[in-house]
Formats: sequence, C-alpha cells, structure tokens
Amino acid sequence: MKLFLVGANSPTGRGLIEILRRNKIRFLAPADKNFDPVNASAISRMVADFAPTQLVNMADFISRNHSALKRAESSEKRCERINALLPATLAETCSQLDIPMLHLSNSYVFDGEKKLGYNENDETNPKGVYGYYSLAGEEAVRKHPSHIIMRSGWLFGRHKIGLIKSWIRTIKNHHGELTVSRRRFSPTSTDDMASAILAVTQQVDCDANVWGTYHYSGLESKKEIEFARQILKYAANHDEEVYQLLENTKIRENLPRLPELPNSTLSSKKIFDTFGIKQKSWHGDLQETIKTLYVGRLRNGPDESDSDIIS
Repeated sequence: MKLFLVGANSPTGRGLIEILRRNKIRFLAPADKNFDPVNASAISRMVADFAPTQLVNMADFISRNHSALKRAESSEKRCERINALLPATLAETCSQLDIPMLHLSNSYVFDGEKKLGYNENDETNPKGVYGYYSLAGEEAVRKHPSHIIMRSGWLFGRHKIGLIKSWIRTIKNHHGELTVSRRRFSPTSTDDMASAILAVTQQVDCDANVWGTYHYSGLESKKEIEFARQILKYAANHDEEVYQLLENTKIRENLPRLPELPNSTLSSKKIFDTFGIKQKSWHGDLQETIKTLYVGRLRNGPDESDSDIIS
C-alpha cells in the first residue's frame, strides 16, 4: 500500500503519519502550499509521479481550531477553496489516474435538528458556510466512482486542543465560571479517527467493493456541558488550582448560535457493519490530551507551550 496524503499537517493527518511510520507503510505527504485547486496539472503531476494505491484527503478549513467554524462565515472564499474546490480537483485527478480516494468530511452537512444520531441516509441540510462547502466537497468527490467519504465526529487531540485549553483557562480566570453551548456532539480523538482511516484504506487496498459514505465517531456522545465537566475533572489531576475549584464550578449553557448545531452526533453502525471498525471510548485519549498541556510543567517547570494554561 502506498498512500498520497493531502492535509497531512492537520491534527488527524499528523496522527495518521505516526501510525503509518510505526507500521512501515509507504506514504507521501506534500506541504499544504502545494495544493492550489486552481493548479490541477501540478497536483496531478505530484500524484502521478508517486503512483500511490490510494489518495487520502484530510484538508479542512477548521482542521486545527474549532473557532474557525464561525470564522468561515466571513472567510467564504478560503473555505470554498479548501472544502469544496480542492476535493473537486483531487477527485478529478484520482478519476483520471484510476486511483481510489478517501475524503474526510464532517457532521456540519446536517442541520442539527434531529434528536438521534445522524446516519448516512439522513438528508443533508447545512446551515452555515462551513457546512455548505463541506457538502459541496462531498458532492464533487462522489463524481469519482472509487471513493470513500468518512464523516467524523467532533474532533479533539494532542494537535487539536485549543478549545480544551480555553475552557481550562476560563475556569481559572473566572473563579470557576464557564459558559458553553447547549448542544450534543460525538467526541472523537484525532488519533482514533486516523486509525479508522487506516483500517478503511487497508480494506480498500484488498480490492473490497465498499465505495460510499460512512460515519465514524468515538463511543458515547455528550452534551457540551458534560464534556466540559469531564475535561475539568481530568485537568484537576494535574492542576491544583482546577482541583480547588471543582466543587464550586458554575457552568452555564447558552442556546447554540449558527453555525453551531444543537445536535451533531453521528451513528457509526454502517462502518462497523461494512468494515468491522468498532467505536472506541474517547476517555483515555482525552486524559492523554489534557496531560500534554501539563507535561512540560511537570518535567521541566513552566514553559512557553503551557504558560497560558497554568498562569
């Protein structure tokens, strides 16, 4: 198996590269600057020269920072370029070269009004710029017959920790008070998502006829307020100030404002039925993610990487 990776510097991409290296799987991961969707010929040359058995696209407008979801509303052209035009160019390239393509998408293609977890047969109805262009990217990828679209749950991880840091900092700076959105999502570790992507590509590499759209998320959905409390509980293991505030925290909920969704939970039954990929608990990965915020302090004292958390 030889994988050509697009968006390899995304949190999920970095996790996937670590797994590929451990398993000694060949891959090529060009820098993001090489993927201008307008320059299709240059992209096609890169892919053709490497001659991969599959292409995996993980480029995404909000790949590193959840706050970019709202920023997409005022950065429509850039969001379109990354989430719609680039997947279209990649799908056309893969079709011309007869290479299977796996494309990572998200739950914002839905409207968030469903009470239960969304499955692959539910009607899409995006409510914001990010979701709109994510859906446009999916539709472009579907024009290539040999495609897999994987919609992920709400991603967090060692390389996607901004919102977690923000919540911990806010609790400390506001004496135990925090405001979150009244929404439900499916927490999913970026490392877990990377493992699921690899599992799918391995079966595709064995000529499995499994083309289509799939959902994958961590086991156990949560309200945002519940997830925030879990974060504080784990942070208290490393942070005396958070520990002292635990019993007196006051977390309030505000109604979600678009483009946030009241419900972005996903059903992962189809991916289990097709590939045998089981959902994994995200609790252990969350504990490890939070630990990375404090590991510099614990080993060497405060450093630049965690100063905004512990100050």
